[in-house]
Amino acid sequence: MLLVLIVAIAIWWIGGRMGWPPQARVILLGLLYVTVLALTVFPNPLRPALGGSTGEWLVAGGIGALILGYRAGLKRLRARVRPENRPEAGATGTFAPGELDRYARHVVLREIGGTGQKRLKEARILVVGAGGLGSPALLYLAGAGVGTLGVIDDDVVEASNLQRQIIHGDARIGMPKVFSAEAAIRAVNPYVTIRPYQRRLTRDMAKALIAEYDLVLDGCDDFETRYAVNAACVATGTPLISGALSQWEGQVTTFAPAEGTPCYACIFPEAPAPGLAPSCAEAGVLGPLPGIVGAMMAAEAIKELTGAGEGLRGRMAIHDALYGESRTITLRRRQDCPVCGGVVAD
Repeated sequence: MLLVLIVAIAIWWIGGRMGWPPQARVILLGLLYVTVLALTVFPNPLRPALGGSTGEWLVAGGIGALILGYRAGLKRLRARVRPENRPEAGATGTFAPGELDRYARHVVLREIGGTGQKRLKEARILVVGAGGLGSPALLYLAGAGVGTLGVIDDDVVEASNLQRQIIHGDARIGMPKVFSAEAAIRAVNPYVTIRPYQRRLTRDMAKALIAEYDLVLDGCDDFETRYAVNAACVATGTPLISGALSQWEGQVTTFAPAEGTPCYACIFPEAPAPGLAPSCAEAGVLGPLPGIVGAMMAAEAIKELTGAGEGLRGRMAIHDALYGESRTITLRRRQDCPVCGGVVAD
């Protein structure tokens, strides 16, 4: 068989050097195979040099036919992909070899396609909080192929977090949440660049940090931090996807005042008085609810980056898990907003 293999390689290589098309070289290899098969059937001086019985050559031919059939089928399948779903010229240079295969379900979506997937790969998203909302958002954004994910949180993993904060595990109790999240993200998608910040996001650092990102997701449970994030996003013109939870209810909206929407301070000009907005630790929260709302935040982020569909700019989606109801309300800018200086858009 070694002799035949050498002859086959020579035919393919010489034919390539002479400019023969692949179809012609495949035909020559087919003729070589038929000739060898015939020589194994009838007694002749060359039969011992060929190696292998007729049955073995038939098996080898069957395997070769399967490989060629698979390649031809794959070629036809790729040819059927709609033009708008194909990666744009040069897009594959952004991805590691084989990386696009993991995003195939995005690429076949007309609204995302190869162009949208490249935008995700080139995007930088900062997630504020690695808790209930940050957990599912980070995992889905990592799975979706967002190129750079920053996560900022000063907390550590506690046993009481595990009821809803699915990015963490029992073995990582006591570990800073940002490093626990980093480990989970790497396990989901090793092609994502992760930037963990183990600190509290404060007003004096928010603007400089947020300026490094294209989009911010705020899933923290602290009003002071929310106002700091909002002010920095307004100052840098960075869209902000904000999520919040309360017992059985969650809400999501996108703030982009630079493009005509309200900012967080337009809707919530002041933090509620102590006791009016109890934390999850005080009031409790349904375990799967952060997953629902956090996944919605990730979906909105993907739409923002790819331009797919209609996002939640100027609207707030509210989900009531207790009664299985969802509704959307319209948000308006405030003319007297001290943060964005809002003017009601027509």
